[in-house]
Parts: sequence; structure tokens; C-alpha cells
Amino acid sequence: MQPVTPIFSYPRYWAECYGTAPFLPMSRKEMDKLGWDSCDVILVTGDAYVDHPSFGMAVIGRMLESQGFRVGIIAQPDWSSKDDFMRLGKPNLFFGVTAGNMDSMINRYTSDKKLRHDDAYTPGNVAGKRPDRATLVYTQRCKEAYKEVPVVIGGIEASLRRIAHYDYWSETIRRSILFDAKADILIYGNAERPLIEVAHRIAAGETMDAMQDIRGTAVIRREPLPGWSGVDSSKLDQIGRIDPIPNPYMEGAPCSDDASDDAPAAQQAKPVLVQPPKPKPWEKTYVKLPAFERVKEDKVLYAHASRILHHETNPGCARALSQAHGDRIIWVNPPAFPLETDEMDGVFGLPYQRVPHPVYGNEKIPAYDMIKTSVNIMRGCFGGCSFCSITEHEGRIIQSRSEESIIKEIEDIRDKVPGFTGVISDLGGPTANMYKLRCKNPKAEQTCRRASCVWPTICPHMDTDHTPTINLYRKARDLKGIKKILIASGVRYDLAVEDPRYVRELAKHHVGGYLKIAPEHTEEGPLAMMMKPGMGTYYKFKELFDKFSKEAGKEQYLIPYFIAAHPGTTDDDMVNLALWLKSNRFKLDQVQNFYPSPLANATTMYYTEKNPLSKVHRVGGDVFVAKGERRRRLHKAILRYHDPAGWPIIREALQAMGKGHLIGNGPECLVPAEGRGERAALAAGKGAKPALTRHSDINHQRANGAGNKAAGKGAGAAQGKPGSKPGNGKPVGTELKVGKDSGKPAASGKPATHGKATGQGAAQGKPAVQGKPAHKGKAPTRAGTGKPAAQGGKPAAKGNGAKRPAR
Repeated sequence: MQPVTPIFSYPRYWAECYGTAPFLPMSRKEMDKLGWDSCDVILVTGDAYVDHPSFGMAVIGRMLESQGFRVGIIAQPDWSSKDDFMRLGKPNLFFGVTAGNMDSMINRYTSDKKLRHDDAYTPGNVAGKRPDRATLVYTQRCKEAYKEVPVVIGGIEASLRRIAHYDYWSETIRRSILFDAKADILIYGNAERPLIEVAHRIAAGETMDAMQDIRGTAVIRREPLPGWSGVDSSKLDQIGRIDPIPNPYMEGAPCSDDASDDAPAAQQAKPVLVQPPKPKPWEKTYVKLPAFERVKEDKVLYAHASRILHHETNPGCARALSQAHGDRIIWVNPPAFPLETDEMDGVFGLPYQRVPHPVYGNEKIPAYDMIKTSVNIMRGCFGGCSFCSITEHEGRIIQSRSEESIIKEIEDIRDKVPGFTGVISDLGGPTANMYKLRCKNPKAEQTCRRASCVWPTICPHMDTDHTPTINLYRKARDLKGIKKILIASGVRYDLAVEDPRYVRELAKHHVGGYLKIAPEHTEEGPLAMMMKPGMGTYYKFKELFDKFSKEAGKEQYLIPYFIAAHPGTTDDDMVNLALWLKSNRFKLDQVQNFYPSPLANATTMYYTEKNPLSKVHRVGGDVFVAKGERRRRLHKAILRYHDPAGWPIIREALQAMGKGHLIGNGPECLVPAEGRGERAALAAGKGAKPALTRHSDINHQRANGAGNKAAGKGAGAAQGKPGSKPGNGKPVGTELKVGKDSGKPAASGKPATHGKATGQGAAQGKPAVQGKPAHKGKAPTRAGTGKPAAQGGKPAAKGNGAKRPAR
């Protein structure tokens, strides 16, 4: 899967003579100081500008700068008019627009559609600095400012809306974002490779009409590209045999082994006909998806279209996609090829200042505070969890940096970050332990269409040798001036148990008291819909973790995370999960309902109540979905079985389910019977202030500055949104032993580690539920254990959150 052109091999643009800017300019004054009369590219983002490789706009901006372009940034502009979009003047080449490291709707609303009161990507953690559907609004203002300037859209928000998609907030099927935004081209996934090609071709004088076939992009057309043949998606709804890659050199062809002593008879020479290599079945082929108008009216067709899209995510064999919207089509080219190790090193080795732009002064940006001492070591995830969008955005193929590049960044943090204490808060990415893990069979890797390499079982072709990760950990902690290397990214425990050496290394050196993992559920039905391993793997990992912690002489505990109201989860499933939690003496803080983010498989289940993980039929394949405010509240309340506020609705549900025996004060009961004065106490505790919603006027939103603070926090996949301040969860029983001091596990959530502004960021739609053991135990003390991720995420309030586990 070698790309045609390495990203650092393009001839530099003439403006490279201006050199490297200390910070990419955000004002005319800064441009004047650099000697610029104009910008070649202007990037518009919904995030504050932090010049750090965990922030997408900084990566994209520095990447374009390395190609010789003069790049300016307009961060969190006033979208009420076009004026703020003209502050840097007219760009010579194009505008690049992104909502930021997070989807703007997930950033602004909880899973209950309540307005959030904070924004970790904004100075001062202030909400309301970006609009709903920011990509659409920003693009419109750019077009108003300079109509003739091309607009390139990207980032997590655009990536996950590249075809017709279900929109949870309006509860409708919306068109491809490219139609609504009226931009010129959309870049999806990690943006470096396609964006650099787009930039150089525009600089060479090409028009957008000539740039219709760039990998990793989507465009609006009247008809398919010339020379491409189409296949109806209904013929591909079942994974079939992929033709082997033909060998044009005929290596291994059968040879003559004639043992006869007789000389062969003389034969006349015959002409040799040289056949060209057989074309691969996916080359110059596109899949015709059902039209927008059809999927809008037919849920089965929507589920079918979603299934096909997820089959076409492998850059090695993906076909282009075509979906009609009226008399035009959205044309989605195959994904861009992943970056090679030297390219990853180049991206992370660009001249970042590693701090926020000076314009913000001393104001705190929580997302930055979380990741300033953490290091992103890889991209991508082959887990394929149905509620997560990393595969649709970053892909299944792991892209790893070299040890040398990672060690150099750790040394830079040690030498340059103000106030560094000697603790690296994370070496990770979307997942802690997928560093340098790839398919062992290159042909299989190129042609595979599996949604996951580890579900329902780990593929025999998948490498599970954690030696590269173990060696990296050892080299990192041996560096002078480094006291501790913590692992805050979530651990895929189904992979970890395949190499117990990794579990030993982790438990002995890299856990600060608590280790977060994500079983997500205990029941087989929901786990199958989530594409998660069964509890047997959890118990195996726990056994290894406890054993190695004891060998190291450490008292360490697992903190499990769970999802409420995920498609496929019945009321009985939730009750069984709650009983498991109680029997293991866990109490959950920061409970999160499933958040349907665009394009995730679980979102398709939520909307259609069909299972797109297998062939979609009109009859059969139905999935139970907890819909409606009351049922979703019930599932969340059951997870917090210990919270008196949820007891009334739980009692009512248990009675209706015929499980009244679970109400009482016995050890086998889930909730106690109603006590005297309980109703009055609950009524007195309810706040009178109404929550803001997505329908609230923007001035009203800004005046209030917050929605209902008591509402649960929504978080997306790798776009984990932090919850409110953690409570006094006290570890007890089998998970935590009694300690002298009261401690609190850090809040969950993580910003996007490698979210690329114009086409990059972590996946989202990943609800966070923090399992907290229930008694007194000392919590680890560490600053900034979170890290902005892929699917773009959000750090915990007050900046002391720990990372969301891998899915």
C-alpha cells in the first residue's frame, strides 16, 4: 500500500523564502512582522489555536508551512457576520475550514441534547464560542467574504458527514455536508496526504474541476468520473471472496521436470503473447449507494448503505462511492493511504511551540493542560467497536512513529515545557497497546474488508507481539530527568492477554494506582452489538493484572467503564449489569448514555433498529433500542443504582418486569424499598432552573453560559467528552482495599490526540461511563493525564481528567 508521492517529496512553494513563523499569524500585525503581504492559505477553526501536535489545526498549518506556504489561522471567529473572516485578508489559494478537534454538536450538547456549560478547547473553558454545525456556518461566511476563493472542508465533523447520514439532534436524515456547506471539496480522515496534493495543485493553477479523483476527498458531480465502472451496492451486501492479487512476473510458475534421457524434439518457434496484468477488481470501480431521497424514506436501505460504507474503508481495496442527491451525486474517492513511519516522524517533528498562541495570555485552555506532558505514538484502531467512529475517520491500519521520534518528543517536553515535574502523563493514542501492531500478511491487509481485526475473535493474521511497546516503555523511563511514564490511553485487554509480558510491564511500572479499561457491558446481547469481547477476557486480564501488581508489591485497581442504553441493550440486560456491579461492589460515577454520532454502526442500529453488522433484510435482523427520554433515563439510573434520585424509576421498572424481589434491603436486592420522607426529599432537591436546549436563542445561551449542569456529559468515541467533577467514589471489596485517605479517580474524557483540523481527528460518539469502586483508597495524583485524540475529544473539567479507555 505504498502511496504515489511521499508527503515531504513535493517541490517547495516559492514562499518558503519567508522561513518558519514562531506562531502561525492570527492578525495583520503578526503578518506585518513576518513581512507577509498576504496569506496563501487561511485556516478557520472552532478551537483555540494551540501550537501543539495534538491539535489538528496546528498540525495542518505547520504541515502546509513545511511545503513553503504562508499559513494564517482564524480561531473561533465571530460568526455573526463575514467581518471576522476577513481579518487576514484574501487568501491566495484557499480557505481550510473545520469545526475543530470535536464535532461541534457533540461539543455543545450532551447525549440528552442539553446545552453544555463548558468547552475545553476554549480559553477559560467558556462555552458558546462556536456555532452549531460550525463547518456549515464558517464555510458560508468564507464564501460571503471572498466568493471566488475555494473552500476546503475537513475535520471530524465533515469526515463523518460525507454521505447522507442520520442526525441525532434533528432526528432526520441529512444530506452530505458538502451539499449543505457548498464548499468546493471535502477531505475526510487524516488530512495530510490529500491536503498537500490539493494545495500544490491549486498553487500550480489547477481548478477544482480538475481535482476530482484525489484519494481521501469527496466532491459534488453531475455524473461518475469518466472511465470508471459502477456496481450496484445491492450486489455487494455480502462479503465475498476477494480475487487474489495477480503476479505480473509469474513467479512460482510450474516448471518442467522432465526426467527422460531422450532429447526433446525440435519445435518451431512460436510467437509469445504477453498478457497485461489482470486489473484488481476494485480499481476504477465505484459503488452506487441508494440515493439520499431513498435512504431518507427507507430505514432498511439506510442500514444497507451504512454497511456498504463500512466495507469500503480499507485503502488497499476500497472502491469509490457514489450517492445521488437529486440530479447530482456525492462522489467519495477511496481513502488516502496511511502515513509511513518516516512521514509520521516528519509530521510530529515540525517546529511546534507546544504552547497556546500568546494572544490568550494566561487564560487556561483545559484541553492543552491535559496533554502538554503526553505523547501520541500512533494513529488508527482495528478494534472496530460499533459505537466508535475511528475506523471511518482514521482507518484500521495502525500508523506508528519510530522510537527515536517519540524519545525526542519526550526530551523536548522535559526541556521545554514550563513546570515539568518529570512525569509523562501518557504514551498512547486511540489505544494504548496497538503500537506497531499490524497484519502479518501484506496481501491479507490489502484486501481485507473485516470491520474488526479482533472481533468476534482475534484474526490469526493479526500481530499481537507487544515487544515494540515494551521496548519503547523501557527506553522512555530510562531517560534522564524522567521520573514516571504513565499510560492513560485505554488498554485493549483482549490484545493484552495475548502477551502477558505487556501486562507485567504495565502493572509494574506504568499504572498510577488505577487502570481504566472498558468492558462496556456484561451481557452477551449488548456486547455482540458493540463488537466487544465477552467477560471471560475481562476476568483473564484482571487475574493477570492482580497477579503482576502483587508481584510488584503494589496495590492497584481496575476501573471499568460501561455504556447505558446502547442499541441491543434491554431492561433485563441493564438490571443484570447493575447486579454485577453491586456484587463486585462498584459504584459508577459520571454515567453516560449512548451518544449516536454520525456514521457509527451503532448509530445506524439506533435509527433503523436493524443490525448492519450482517446482511440487512427487511424481515429479521431487528435490534432492540432504548429510545425516548424515559427509557434512556431508566437505563442511566440503573447504572447508578446507588443514587437515591433514581430509585423511584428503578422500582417502577422492576415491578413492571416482575422483579419486585430486587426491591428491599437484602444483599440480593438492587434498590431499597421506599422510605419515609423520600419523595419530599427528592422533590426538595430538584433545581428550578430550566435547562437550555438546542432550540435556545444564541444570545440566551451566551447570557446563561450553561445548560443544566446536573445533566450527564455527552462524549464521543475517541472524542470523549469530560464529565462533571468526579464524586467521592470509594473503592471497596474485591476491587479496592481500605486505604487511609479518601481519593477520587480522575474524571474521564480525552481530547483528540491526532485530530487533524482539515480532515483529521479522533472518532467520536463514544459515551463515557466511569466505573468507580466504592470505598476509601488513595487515588493517583497526576496532572494532565488526558490527551486530545482522533476522534477529537474533550478533557475533564478543571483539567485533571484521565483518559477514556480504548473501545
